[in-house]
Amino acid sequence: MAKKRNGRQDAIRDIVRNKNIRTQRMLVDELKACGYDCTQATVSRDIADMGLRKLPEGVYVLAEDLHLQRMVSELVVEVLRTDNLVLIKAQPGTASGIAAAVDAAELPDVLGSLAGNDTILVIAKTVEDGERLEALISKLCNPHR
Repeated sequence: MAKKRNGRQDAIRDIVRNKNIRTQRMLVDELKACGYDCTQATVSRDIADMGLRKLPEGVYVLAEDLHLQRMVSELVVEVLRTDNLVLIKAQPGTASGIAAAVDAAELPDVLGSLAGNDTILVIAKTVEDGERLEALISKLCNPHR
C-alpha cells in the first residue's frame, strides 16, 4: 500500500507542477488519466499528507514550491528558454535569491543554476525538462494562466 501511495503522490507532484489544478476532482481525473484509480477522499488525504496549498488564485501548489512561487511572482520579469537552458530575468540584485529558491525546491528536472545580478541560468536535463521548467516558472509568475 505504501508503494502505491508513494507512486500516486509522485504523480500528484508532477501533475500539480505541470498543470493548473484548481479542485480535488480535477486532480482525481488527472490521476485516473495516469492510471491511478482513486477516490476524492484518497486525494484529500494525499493533499493533507503532502502539504499542498492553494494560491489566492485558486491553483494548488506544492509546499516546497511556495517559497519559489513567492520569489518568482514578486521578482521575475521574464522567462526564456532554448533547448534545455532556461534563462530567468529578474529585478536587479535578486538573482542569487531566486537561484537559491530554485535549488531549494529540488525540482527533478533541474541539474543546477547559475546566478548573476539580475539573471539566472537554470540547466535542465533534457529539452523536454527545459520545457516543463519554463512552464512551471511561468505558471508561478502568473498562476491564473
